[in-house]
Amino acid sequence: MLRQLLLLLAVITLQAADEFPLVPAQECHPRNGLPNFLAKANKPGAEIKIGYLGGSITAQNGWRPKTLAYFQKTYSQAKFSEINAAIGGTGSDLGVFRLKQDVLDHKPDLMFVEFAVNDGGASPEQIFRCMEGIVRQTWKALPKCDICFVYTLTEALAPAMLEGKFQRSASAMEKIANHYGIPTIHMAMEVAKLAKEGKLVWKAKLPKTDEEKQALKGKFVFAPDSVHPHPETGHELYLEAIVRSLEPIKAASNAPAAHVLKAPFIATNYEQAKLLPITAAKLSKGFSLLDPKTDEFGKRWTNRMTTLNKGSQPGETITFKFKGTRCSIYDIIGPDCGQVSVTLDDQPTKVVPRFDAYCTYHRLATLLIGTDLEDKTHSVKIEIHPDQPDKATILAKNGNKIDKPERFNGTAFYPGAILLVGELLH
Repeated sequence: MLRQLLLLLAVITLQAADEFPLVPAQECHPRNGLPNFLAKANKPGAEIKIGYLGGSITAQNGWRPKTLAYFQKTYSQAKFSEINAAIGGTGSDLGVFRLKQDVLDHKPDLMFVEFAVNDGGASPEQIFRCMEGIVRQTWKALPKCDICFVYTLTEALAPAMLEGKFQRSASAMEKIANHYGIPTIHMAMEVAKLAKEGKLVWKAKLPKTDEEKQALKGKFVFAPDSVHPHPETGHELYLEAIVRSLEPIKAASNAPAAHVLKAPFIATNYEQAKLLPITAAKLSKGFSLLDPKTDEFGKRWTNRMTTLNKGSQPGETITFKFKGTRCSIYDIIGPDCGQVSVTLDDQPTKVVPRFDAYCTYHRLATLLIGTDLEDKTHSVKIEIHPDQPDKATILAKNGNKIDKPERFNGTAFYPGAILLVGELLH
């Protein structure tokens, strides 16, 4: 299913290529460099935090820990630590809302932002809004924090790279990076080069026996699924790209100084994006807080959701009003989840499943209430629907089955926060 989704994203990207100009592929655009980070890294005894905001490729035991180890070895007089803010299956449209809680509150000195793959199907304008929102929030809160955009690749999104152009998502991100002088690194230039030369296997297990190695005829195995690189191979190429890029970035870095925000690239950017506790809304009595101190399920999510609630009975409601242009609910979906009825203002009610083809386990998700809204007062009502979605049919789309009926029985809804561009009204 993931492969089919990425292939669909690739088709969308190719169809849009004529509408949006793709940027010529180049491994590193140093721009204004990383002056504050590099100056601090050279100070004996300095304590440096590196934030990694991204998706599942960043969450892997790959380029993230590899680069952290490289920095620690290279600048041994300083002490490095990471802020791991990677969540699989999510893009900049969630990253811009969770940025403060997951990264900025921990005060990083450098932040890598990796969303080029998961933003593969997003429109350029949406990418502008989110990526610029990330930049402006960061420099408003931490003006000395340096930022670097990094781009990754999958087989489905590779066609443009094979023609010497960035994929559409990376091309859109380049507009924001260029506007603010932010360095960018495409970590997959060598991957694309090997693929074009016919020397790359996108999807395969790492060879263990001599026979398996001979069958590959010297080709480089990138990933087990054409998406998430093997730590031993694909992620090593990603690390090497960053190491190579540090030299031109150093050369472009001037004296350390606070970053000054210039006029926005796009007026509708998400600088005002915020994550608010779900308890700021009105929850009916059937919802209960999953206190991480006493609830094991709540404890699993406490680093992302501090006010995770659970409702399971049909008819339980969440209501609130806000003034703004975009609103979502940050929640958890999984086997026991059902569906909800969503009413925005006087629009027709929509029934939205909180269950999909991957729901053999629980994971973070977002429930979109409305976007591109008129900047005025809006009212929201969310109600747990009495009917369960057809879970067996939904799971079958991804080749999954209901293993234990009792595990999948339920109409649960797990809201944790309100994601808002605007202000909550009381």
